[in-house]
Amino acid sequence: MKTAFVKMHGLGNDFVVIDAMTDHIALSPDQIRFLADRHFGVGCDQLLLLEPPTSEKADVTYRIFNADGGEVEQCGNGARCVAVYLRESHGLDKQEIIAETAKGLIRLYNRPDGQVTVNMGIPRFEPADIPVCFDQRERTYKVKINDLTIEFAALSMGNPHAILEVADVDKAPVGSWGPLIESHELFPERVNVGFMQIIDRDRIRLRVHERGVGETLACGTGACAAVVAGIVNDRLDNVTSVTLPGGELQIAWAGPDQPVMMTGPVTRVFEGVIEL
Repeated sequence: MKTAFVKMHGLGNDFVVIDAMTDHIALSPDQIRFLADRHFGVGCDQLLLLEPPTSEKADVTYRIFNADGGEVEQCGNGARCVAVYLRESHGLDKQEIIAETAKGLIRLYNRPDGQVTVNMGIPRFEPADIPVCFDQRERTYKVKINDLTIEFAALSMGNPHAILEVADVDKAPVGSWGPLIESHELFPERVNVGFMQIIDRDRIRLRVHERGVGETLACGTGACAAVVAGIVNDRLDNVTSVTLPGGELQIAWAGPDQPVMMTGPVTRVFEGVIEL
C-alpha cells in the first residue's frame, strides 16, 4: 500500500501527517512504528492521522500515535501542525479551527504572524483524572526511585504529566529518571515527565521525556503542564515563556477553571509517498 504523507514539526517535535479526510486509512501498530523509525521509515515522534469529524461543530478529527504505535489523547505541537496543514493543503483559511480529539474538541487560532495559538483546555488536578495513584489532591507528590525520594507536581492536560523542578535543566537526569517515572506503578496509564528550571517568574527552561517516545525537542502539553504547576505553586506568572531544546513557546493561564493557551510556530518540512 502506497501512502502519501507530510513531514512537519513544531520546535523540532516532529510528525508524520497522514490525510484520511476523504479516503479511509487504517494503520496497524507495526506500520506506525515503521513510519516513525528514523532509519527505515520517515522518522517522527508522533504520527497524526486526520479524519472527517464526527461532531457537526468540528472541522477535522485528528488521532495521535506515539512512535511505539500506541494511541494517545492530546498533543499541543501536533495541534498547531494540524491547523497549518488544513490551511495549506485543504484551503481552510479560517482564523478559528475546531479539531476533534480523543479528549474532546479543541480550538486552534491562526495568527497573522504565521504562528498558531491552541486552546489546550482546562487542566485537571484530581488524582483520578490524571491518573495517579494517590487518594487526595496535593500540590506536590513524592515517589521513590532507586532509593531516591523525588518530589513532583502532577496534572492532566488531556494527557498525564509529572513535573520536577531542577536547578539546572542541562544536568537533569532526563535519560535515566524519565523512563523510570514514566512506567512507575503510580501511573496506571504511564506519564510524561517534565524537568523544569525556573529562570524568572515569566521564563522557564524545560526538557520533557514523553511516554512511548523518549526525550523530544519540544512538548506542547508538557510546556503547558510545567507552567500551570509553577503558577499553582506561586512560582510563575500567568504568562510565561518556555524555552525547550527546539525553541520557545508562550503559555498563558488565567487560573482555576480557565483554559491554557499555547502559542508557537510550525514548519512544513517535506512531503512524499511511502510503501507500507
